[in-house]
Amino acid sequence: MNGADVIRAAGPHPNPLPQAGEGEDLSAADVTYPLSRVRERVGERADAKEKARELRGQITEAETLLWEQLKGRRFQGFKFRRQRPLGPYILDFVCLEAGLVIEIDGGQHSDQQTHDLARTALIECQGLTVIRFWNHEVMNETPAVLEKIWQTLQALTPTLSRQRERE
Repeated sequence: MNGADVIRAAGPHPNPLPQAGEGEDLSAADVTYPLSRVRERVGERADAKEKARELRGQITEAETLLWEQLKGRRFQGFKFRRQRPLGPYILDFVCLEAGLVIEIDGGQHSDQQTHDLARTALIECQGLTVIRFWNHEVMNETPAVLEKIWQTLQALTPTLSRQRERE
């Protein structure tokens, strides 16, 4: 496992936020999770891996549209992964080399904003940047969505951006 693919752990897969009634004061910054292909086969990681595998088979129309643009280094040469586990969460799309997470939200997310904020906070504590789009944005404004992704990638990887401009 190389250092770019690992989020440093403060312990063996602690729960990111304490459950009600627990005395431990764990913050999202104390929690880390591996992002590489080397995975534990038991516990929370195995559950997340199985859930991610299940979600890959249930891709939405908006996710399919965006994935066609991102997969196979089609988007400016960046490698994206789809339905990638990170602790108890499944990331819609992630580019590890840039540290970018792309989340596509459907209508159900308007009712779970508190959950989404906690999820985003945990992801950002791991050194990743999160951008979110609604399904209808991806479906109806695809060029604008891709432009926003490209601008974010350029901001996150200024050296790579300059190299690509020279090519």
